[in-house]
Amino acid sequence: MPKLSAKMKMALWGLIALNLALVAWVGLIVPRMEESAAGTLGQGDYQLTMTDGSVFTEDTLKGSPSAVFFGFTHCPDVCPTTLGDVSAWQEDIADVGELRVFFVTVDPERDTADLLAEYVGWAPGVSGVTGAPEEMAKAIKSFGIFARKVDESNGGYTMDHTASVLLFDAGGQFVETIRYQEDHDLAVQKIRALMTGA
Repeated sequence: MPKLSAKMKMALWGLIALNLALVAWVGLIVPRMEESAAGTLGQGDYQLTMTDGSVFTEDTLKGSPSAVFFGFTHCPDVCPTTLGDVSAWQEDIADVGELRVFFVTVDPERDTADLLAEYVGWAPGVSGVTGAPEEMAKAIKSFGIFARKVDESNGGYTMDHTASVLLFDAGGQFVETIRYQEDHDLAVQKIRALMTGA
């Protein structure tokens, strides 16, 4: 087997060091960054309006466990499906209480408080949240949500948006998400743990 030159040895050691740095970055630093970002979800200086006329700020998330979902009233599938899921979850956790759910619009141009109230009124525990476009933009950023207007060929528009439900504990701290159309039993298990502190 031929001997490696000093330059080759240095190059190999350099590659090993680079790989170790990459492993440390992916395994240690990135998760801490994500954890740090998750710890600030929902925090910010936004001021929105709930369908009952009260103000929605980061302090609204404190007091009891809650869920936050971003959507819009003209949503063809994700939003009504998620509201249906919320209704089913509430049924299955009735023995430990009702989860507070905030449906925050990503379409403040069309979604007035009255329209939102009508839209979410049938789902137990759900309050609609809207506000001025600049305040909505702050909230979308604070919650780490993706939302984008998509023009349609008929001259109208729809919205692309994050479809997950965000769960917060009684201290207003983000806990975890429920993915769109996640297994019902798993979602209920997450909510029960949130409600009981287990």
